[in-house]
Amino acid sequence: MKTKAIHFEVSNRIATITLCRPEKLNTVTRAMGEELTRLGQEINCSPDIRVVVLTGEGSKSFSAGSDMKVLDDYGTPWELRNREDYCMAIRNIRKPVIAMINGYAIGGGLELALHADIRIASDHAAFGAGEIKWGWISGSGCTQLLPRFVGAGKAAEMILTGRVLTAEEAFRYGLVERVVSPDKLKETVYEMAETIAGYSPIAVESAKLALRAAMNMPLDAGLQYENSLFSFCFTTEDSKEGKQAFQQKRKPVFKGK
Repeated sequence: MKTKAIHFEVSNRIATITLCRPEKLNTVTRAMGEELTRLGQEINCSPDIRVVVLTGEGSKSFSAGSDMKVLDDYGTPWELRNREDYCMAIRNIRKPVIAMINGYAIGGGLELALHADIRIASDHAAFGAGEIKWGWISGSGCTQLLPRFVGAGKAAEMILTGRVLTAEEAFRYGLVERVVSPDKLKETVYEMAETIAGYSPIAVESAKLALRAAMNMPLDAGLQYENSLFSFCFTTEDSKEGKQAFQQKRKPVFKGK
C-alpha cells in the first residue's frame, strides 16, 4: 500500500514502513501521523507480520521530524498536545521495530529512531535534537529516552546545544547498534529482520515486553515479570515445537500458537 507520503508493504512476514517525502527530508505531517497510527494498529492485529522495518526514502534523510511549515495544522497548543503522535504510533507497535537510518535523524526523526527497538545506521547518518534552536523542546520522548541510551551528560549536551552527532559518535555513545556502509545497510537490516521473523512471535513479543519493562520497573518487579512471561511461553505450541526440534536436531517451524 502506498499513499503519497507513506509506503507500506509486507513480505516474508516483515512489514516495511517508508516515509516518502525525500524532497522535505522525510518530515512528517499531521496526516502522516494519523496514517502511522492506523498502520500501527493494523500491524498489531496482523498474524502475518512479525517484524517491522522503519526507514525514509532516499539516501539523505531518515526523517527530520515534524514539518515545521505545517505545524499550525495541529491547531491550538492543547490540540497539539493531544495529537495523533507519530512517534507514539511506532512505540505502540507490539512487534519488534528496526530503524534503518539512511541519513538525517533530527528532532522527531531522532525520536522515531529512539522508539524503535534496534537502530542500524549508514556511516553517513547524523543524529540531533535541534528543537531548542527554535524555541521549544522535544514533545515525543527525547528528553526521557536519550539519557537512557547515552547517559545524562551526553543527552544534556545534545538537547541543550542542538549538536548533531555523526554516525560514528552515535555508535560510540550507544545510540545505534550498528553502523555500516550505505551499500550494506538494507542487506544488514533485512538479514536481522528475517532472523527475528523466523522465531516464535509469542516469544519475540514477550521478549520485547520484558525489555521495555527493564526501562520502567524496579529490578525485583522486572525479574518477577520476566519470570511470568517465561512461564507463559511454555504454555504455547511454539514452545513444544521448539523442544521437539531441539531433540530431533532440526530447525523449528513456529506458527505463533
